[in-house]
Amino acid sequence: MIRSGDPRSLGVPAAEARLHFDTELQEIGGAPRRRLLMVDDEPAFELSFYCGTCPLLFRRLRTATQKLSLESMQERLTGALDDPDDGGVIDVFGGLLPEGEYLPLLLSVEPRLVVPGREGDYFSGEQVTTWGIDQFWGLPEHPHTPYYRTFETAVDADAHLYEFVVPMVPPTWNERERVEEYLALMERGTVPTAVAISTLDVCQPSLDLADDPSAHWGLTHFLLDGHHKLEAAATAGRPVRLLSLLTLGESLAGADDCARLPALRAQARSVRATGT
Repeated sequence: MIRSGDPRSLGVPAAEARLHFDTELQEIGGAPRRRLLMVDDEPAFELSFYCGTCPLLFRRLRTATQKLSLESMQERLTGALDDPDDGGVIDVFGGLLPEGEYLPLLLSVEPRLVVPGREGDYFSGEQVTTWGIDQFWGLPEHPHTPYYRTFETAVDADAHLYEFVVPMVPPTWNERERVEEYLALMERGTVPTAVAISTLDVCQPSLDLADDPSAHWGLTHFLLDGHHKLEAAATAGRPVRLLSLLTLGESLAGADDCARLPALRAQARSVRATGT
């Protein structure tokens, strides 16, 4: 299930937004700039570097301690949205975001919880196949958070789309009673809705030294609302709706790439064959 609206202007001035994107120097002396997702003016996640040839990245930082769910939307999002514009949800959550152009996507996802370094981890699996391990640390990249994998499909012979849902805080911080409430609702057939701000980062290694030197299209959804819902869905093996607000101005992808997402997301799921 995939429904897309037209790109639209959303958000408030960056100084008023609870969430915005920023850059900073890693250290004095002109080191590479870190690309950051900020929450309440604190760095929450380090994101892929601007160069486009470094590995895809979302790395939780120590100051990532806040969720952005809205009490006024809880009842509306207990069930499934049938259209991105249902109930004015986009405009309400747009008030948390910085001014910009966003592409609304309403997706059905079946989340699978992944712990870094364990089975199914993208960073120690598919990413290593393309970039190898970090040459300084001698280790794969590490996101410093559990996350959910939901979908992947071929873009073309030389590129693959990988989709992730990233909680602002770890699932271990969730309230057990709330998770149990959603498990009970799902058992009765309810499909709740989560909301995320999303980025599309297209990354490809510059040197042809990997087993599979393909481009990785990383569609990463950072949860605004739905932490308990995603954990419940992963536990029960149930779907949830995900309203994604894809930032067009802060993604490492061109307008044409972003415009392809609805069609790519509507394809059948497929795992990339590397021939190794």
